[in-house]
Amino acid sequence: MRKPTPAAARRAIVHPLAVRATHWINAFAMTCMVMSGWAIYNASPLFGFRFPAWATVGGWLGGSIAWHFAAMWLLCANALLYLGYGLATRHFRRHFLPLSARAALRDAGLALRLRLPHRPGAYNAVQRLMYVAVLLLGVLVVASGLAIWKPVQLWWLAGLFGGFDTARRVHFLAMAGIVGFVAVHLALVVAVPSTLLPMFTGRARRGHHGEAEA
Repeated sequence: MRKPTPAAARRAIVHPLAVRATHWINAFAMTCMVMSGWAIYNASPLFGFRFPAWATVGGWLGGSIAWHFAAMWLLCANALLYLGYGLATRHFRRHFLPLSARAALRDAGLALRLRLPHRPGAYNAVQRLMYVAVLLLGVLVVASGLAIWKPVQLWWLAGLFGGFDTARRVHFLAMAGIVGFVAVHLALVVAVPSTLLPMFTGRARRGHHGEAEA
């Protein structure tokens, strides 16, 4: 058996395959959901604006609805796989907890001063708070989406949102929150580009004290 080279020995798995696979499937499905959702919105705007045609998919209302539902099933199946993995391996407990408002404010201040340390595979307090928030927004967007899809059959769910029209607004705002999360997520990738490659390879170099680094 060949002994690992020193360079290989310094590399550690920071993102398991299950996390990477569900991340990229989620990115694809969410893009389809958002762009088709914007097209559906344009057919009956809630507010005084429309989304440009280049930011939508489907071509027409029926086509956009087909895209939306196809992406919805992919997104839900992927979310269930991620949820099962996170609970079975204690991924959520290790990476998303504990949550602390004081720690989040401290790390936000460090980030604004460009002094926030980063280790691939380890989430700071701001990231933990954002990931938990986006997971909760995901639950809200699914619940409100079901209320819009089946307002008669799921009358009790639509009632919880205050009716069909309110459920549409909640659905739109929850999705806007998710889009905001994605925008911040991409901005952080641009600010720290070394975080991107490990999301493909799963590996990053180990530091002198055994900590993973970009």
